[in-house]
Amino acid sequence: MNLYLRYFDQETLVSNVEEALDFLGSIPEIGLNQDLEADIRDYVASDVFYPKRYKVRQRVYFIIIKTTAPTMADFKEKKALRPTVPVVEKHDLAASAMTRLTETQPGWYEGVIDFKRVVMIPATGKHEYRDTHFVAQCKANSGQDCYTRIVDYLRGRVDGRSQFPSAKGKSFHFKYLGMWK
Repeated sequence: MNLYLRYFDQETLVSNVEEALDFLGSIPEIGLNQDLEADIRDYVASDVFYPKRYKVRQRVYFIIIKTTAPTMADFKEKKALRPTVPVVEKHDLAASAMTRLTETQPGWYEGVIDFKRVVMIPATGKHEYRDTHFVAQCKANSGQDCYTRIVDYLRGRVDGRSQFPSAKGKSFHFKYLGMWK
C-alpha cells in the first residue's frame, strides 16, 4: 500500500508512513506535531480507503490518499486507487442501473421519492425546507416514466420552490408491481 500526499503543488508518492511524515516535516507551514503524527499513523494503519484531509489553517488543507499504484504516473492515470473494486465494475453497475430505469415494461409501479418540500411555519410566517417521503403507485411504461408522473403530480400540489432529486440518485426508488394491480 502506497500513500499519495499533496499540499498545493508539492506532492509525493511514498511507500510507508515514515516517508510520509518526512515529507510533511519538510513543509514548515504544516507544523507537524505529535497529535498530527499519531492521527496520520492511525489513518495509515486503518482499513479505510477514503482520502483523508487535514486542516493546516482556515481553508488550507493537505491530503493523504491510500493507493496500490506503484508509480506517480499510474496514480495520475487513476490506476489502482481501490484494490477491492475495479473501475470496470463501477461503470457496469451504473450502466445497469440506468438500463433498469429506462427499460420499457408497461404496468403498475410503486415509486418512492424523498424530496425537500417548502412549507410555511404558521407561527412565524416564514418558509423552510422539510425532508418529505412520498410513496405512490401509478401506471407507467418504465421507472423513468414512473418518476416523471410522480414529480408532475407533486409539482402541482407543493410550493414551486420545493426541490426534487434526480431519478438516477439514491432518493428515488421504484419497483414493478405487475401488469395489473
